[in-house]
Order: sequence, then C-alpha cells, then structure tokens
Amino acid sequence: MVKVGIFGNIYHSNKSELIKRTFRQLQLYNSEIYVESHFYDFLAEEYRFYPEVKRLINENADYRLDIALSLGGDGTFLRTATLLGRKHIPILGINIGRLGFLAEINPEDIEATFDEVFAEHRYRIEERSLLHIDAANYDLFGRENFALNEIAVLKRDTSSMITIQAYINDEYLNTYLADGLLIATPTGSTAYSMSVNGPIIIPQAGNFVLSPVAPHSLNVRPLVITEDSRISLKVETRNQNFLVALDGRSFVLPSGAQFDISKADFTIPVVKRLNHTFYETLRQKLLWGNDARKL
Repeated sequence: MVKVGIFGNIYHSNKSELIKRTFRQLQLYNSEIYVESHFYDFLAEEYRFYPEVKRLINENADYRLDIALSLGGDGTFLRTATLLGRKHIPILGINIGRLGFLAEINPEDIEATFDEVFAEHRYRIEERSLLHIDAANYDLFGRENFALNEIAVLKRDTSSMITIQAYINDEYLNTYLADGLLIATPTGSTAYSMSVNGPIIIPQAGNFVLSPVAPHSLNVRPLVITEDSRISLKVETRNQNFLVALDGRSFVLPSGAQFDISKADFTIPVVKRLNHTFYETLRQKLLWGNDARKL
C-alpha cells in the first residue's frame, strides 16, 4: 500500500472540484492518504470537505511517506520541499496555480499521471540540489536554512542600493552595488533569477548562478559557478538592515552581516513523467517555438 502525503495551497478558494477529484483518484489505488493538517483544516472550513485520511501531518511530526503530492503552484511546491526537508520523499507537483515549472502536472493530465505513478510505476526521479546558508553570528532560519530555488539578498524599506562584497572560495569576486543579489540553483534558474535576466540552467547541471538585481553598473552580469563553490558575502546598507530570503522565507539582518552560501548536503527528489523533458517544459511554459503572429 502506497503512503501518499498531500500538501496544498490554502489560498485557492475556487479549486474545490479539482482537489476533490484528486482525492477520488487516489482512492482508486488503495492508497494510505496523509494530509498536512493546515490543508485539511482549509478543506473542512472552505469546502466542507472531510476526506478520509490515515493521519494528519503536523509540522514537527515524525512520519514516513512513499510520495508527496503538492497541490498548487511552484510556491506550494517550495513550501512542501521545506516541510519535508531531509526526509528524501519524492514530490509530485500538481499545478492548480499559474505557470508551474515545478508543479508541472496540469489538471487534464492527473488521471494519466496517477496511472503511470501508482498503477504502472513508470516514472523517474530527478535529484535537485539545494543551497545552504550559514552565518556564524546569527541563527538563520533554524533547521530550514536551505533553499531549493534561490537565496536572495535584497535592500529593505529604502530606495538606496546595498553594497555586497562577494568572495568565491575565499577569492574576492566583486563588490555589487545593486538592489540585491540572487544565488540560484538550476531549479531556481527559471524563477526570480530568470526575471532579472539570469541564464536558464538545466536541472542536471552542476552549477549555481549569481544574478544581480538592478546593478549600478551595466558591466555586472550574471555569473555561473560550479556547485561545489563556497560563496561568502558581506552586506552593507545605509538603512542599517537588509533582507535575506530563502525561497520566499525572509530574515532581517543588520548592515555589516557576513554569511556563507554553499551546496546543501542533501537533495530533493522530484517525480517526473517518463515522456516529459525539461526542454518540453520550456517550450510549453515559455511558449518557445510559437510564432506570436499565430497566437
């Protein structure tokens, strides 16, 4: 019997039929269903829907799952990855959000995907690298000091730029005068980093990318580095503090703070359909290969 954990977005109040359909489909495979407690409360309060579950998943509970389903967009997928952390539970993303690079299974493909995963066991696992942040003088993010997409260093509550001194493996790289700096994984290269003109990196590439946000100098460009590099940053700002964000989870640090960023010592396994590739996702999500005159 497959133990399936369900983690969902509590902000989609108009997706009740799709969510109920997902639960009905899972029951066809004689699955043991576990549901994140906050999501279960949302289903009960918003939809008056009380699915039959084996157990509710609480934040600090010890549990074992064979697979986790993320119902939402990429933000929900990132939150699921944060909650699962080092448990190394494969995550399948069902897209009931918007673009969906991580949550790439569209509603019309749910039945076919579930057949492949739960009945035929035909799928593959992609191991995705994460970033880890370490600051000797600050307890940053506790046990959740990792990011699947990116670590963002950003200005806060001011129009003034921040100054970021960057070192790679203890060698001075650059002093960024900018609104911020992103350190992104290949997974995160299609997220915030792409929006500031960072390169798209295939998930299997062993690289990270440093992408400045609105740099003062046009000569400063995104830089791709190997994933075994250690990035050391010192940040100064006129506003006395700045923001560090890990996949949207933020922490305020004082001007002058220093910290290191490196590859985490674990990965997040992502469930992929056998006949789907990253290049197909790019074509589908970014409309590559489509003639705009024919849309």
